[in-house]
Amino acid sequence: MKNYLDEIEEKLKKNIKLENIEIIDNSHLHRKHKFYRPGRYHLKLNIKSLYLNSISKINAHKIIMKVLKADFETKIHALEINIEK
Repeated sequence: MKNYLDEIEEKLKKNIKLENIEIIDNSHLHRKHKFYRPGRYHLKLNIKSLYLNSISKINAHKIIMKVLKADFETKIHALEINIEK
């Protein structure tokens, strides 16, 4: 079975032109939070993309969120996005 983070990376690379991506699972930092649920991820994306840097930050985030929409309904609780210049 494929690692879930690999699946996320594959989805993003398939739908957005990226030079580099790093996905960090920060779920362990949120275990004691009131609304923590096992199986729901807190992820941080570090992305290098000439394409995403050529558009507004809001539109870049919208594109990423659209690609991961189904994942927010099932597996992702929180997502931090960092688009490197």
